[in-house]
Amino acid sequence: MMASVGMCNNSISSSISISAVLLPTRLLSYNLIHGRHFTAQPLRASLATVVDTDPLIDETKLNIRKNILACPICYERLIWNGDPDLSLKSVARSTLKCSTCKKSYSGNDSHLDLTITGGGKVYGEPMAVSTELFRNPLVSFLYERGWRQSFSLVGGFPGPEKEFELSKEYLKPVLGGNIVDASCGSGMFSRLFAKSGLFSLVIALDFSETMLQQCYDFVKQEDNFPEENLILVRADISRLPFPSSTVDAVHAGAALHCWPSPSAAVAEISRVLKPGGIFVATTYIADGLLSYLPLRRPLRQNIAQLSGSHAFLSEMELEDLCTSCGLVNFTCTRNRSFVMISAMKPV
Repeated sequence: MMASVGMCNNSISSSISISAVLLPTRLLSYNLIHGRHFTAQPLRASLATVVDTDPLIDETKLNIRKNILACPICYERLIWNGDPDLSLKSVARSTLKCSTCKKSYSGNDSHLDLTITGGGKVYGEPMAVSTELFRNPLVSFLYERGWRQSFSLVGGFPGPEKEFELSKEYLKPVLGGNIVDASCGSGMFSRLFAKSGLFSLVIALDFSETMLQQCYDFVKQEDNFPEENLILVRADISRLPFPSSTVDAVHAGAALHCWPSPSAAVAEISRVLKPGGIFVATTYIADGLLSYLPLRRPLRQNIAQLSGSHAFLSEMELEDLCTSCGLVNFTCTRNRSFVMISAMKPV
């Protein structure tokens, strides 16, 4: 299943449309992974299926999860004003306070806002184009209604359920722990993780309020959804609201190339992971003959400066990114411009 970087499962095409590079997000199906053909399925229909897996939760992990949220300013654990047993219901309209800096953080019906500027009355900061795009209500609405399916048609992504199965292989060492679905979008993987019963707590995390609202709406539309296994948190990927070494796994589906600073984000992921914790991500990749184009890297850097999108890193660059941020045992699975990477925090 998993291969070292030198033996990374590779069926990538060397021909990639420059128009895809210019897109600020994850667009791009031949869909061949490990020699198998995958057919893109209707997204919403497939996500309604509950994944049949055995729960691996124990009482110790259920208690640990109560103290996982922290102030994004000083990283101290937050004090709750109500029920600290994290669930989708308990965080609604909750207020948390940092015992060190005394700042308070609040939630609405759908999610907690744990951004530094959350709750601010006047001050605001302009964000990268790729970040602001996903805060648009129309984009959030369309994400699971056609947008995400295009990844299979253009980029070789096998589809959410196949990607979920692939990620489970990488996540086997930490099953039963907690998992952060970083840049979760409308929560397609967050919901799959929660329904699987494989994790004591699933934290769906995104900077976009409208994406989190979509996730909440999808949860409420499903019968018998295990809301006690899921919370929704608005946060900055480069300022994660968790104490150091408290997270068992971080998943980031089709998101890394949208982060304003992938190195700042992966460094934060490395900080919050426990020793032995696993980072799994999918993104677009470009190497092979394209690696030798003299203008490839400057062109990509210019696109990143303008759009905030870091599309099409090479396999070597992705490994170097993880290594530079303190992660080890880099492995990956590839199909054309799709890649799933995994790395571990050293024990």
